[in-house]
This record gives sequence, C-alpha cells and structure tokens, in this order.
Amino acid sequence: MQINLTTPAILFPTVSLLLIAYTNRFLSMATLIRGLKTKYQDERRPDLLAQISNLRIRITLIRNMQAFGIASLFFTTLSISLIFFEEEQLGSYLFGFALLLMLISLGISFRETLMSGGALKLELKEMESELEKE
Repeated sequence: MQINLTTPAILFPTVSLLLIAYTNRFLSMATLIRGLKTKYQDERRPDLLAQISNLRIRITLIRNMQAFGIASLFFTTLSISLIFFEEEQLGSYLFGFALLLMLISLGISFRETLMSGGALKLELKEMESELEKE
C-alpha cells in the first residue's frame, strides 16, 4: 500500500475531537465522584458504594482511553515525520500501529459507555425503590 504525507494527517481531526470528548467525560466523572463522596459522608448508604465502585472502574477506563488516544496521536505524528524524511515504509508501519492504538482506545470507550448505562440503571433502581416506599 502506498501512503503519502497527507494520509496519516487524516487521523488528526478525529483524535483531537476524541481527546476533547474523553476529557469532558473525565471532568464529568470527577464532578460525579465529588458529589457522591459528599453524599456518602452525609448519608452512609450502602447503595452508594456500588456507584462509587462503578465510577472507580470507569475513571480507570477513561484514563486508558486517553492514554491510547494520545499514543495514537504521537505515532501518527511520528509517521508523518518519517514519511516527510522519505522513510515511507517505516512511516506506513507506524501509521498502522497508530490506527491499532486508536481502535484500542475506541474499544475501551465502548466498554466505558456500556458501564455508564449500568450506572444509570443503579440510579433508576434507587429511584424506583424510593417511589415504592411512598
């Protein structure tokens, strides 16, 4: 396969937008965790521990999403540099590696998205039990 200097550059807008989305997820998660911590200190409800455990796993997933996304951007940049200096074959391999890293990042993102649905189910279950008490 023949790639030129602009081929790896296709990944730049995608990675930039994904990293912004990942950062927003991280910031939302941080806000949620701080709120749950305060709520747990006030109420000491055991059902909050399940949510906190879920958030702990999700924050790790988001960190890994960001790490693989950043590594993908790094290797994309490196591949562009190699192609610029007429090392097309090595640049092509590194671009392929960058694509693999991006796929891993997206896979982790998918897993975290599924977990966020699970967290919302916990919230709904809590609300339903409170409604049944009334």
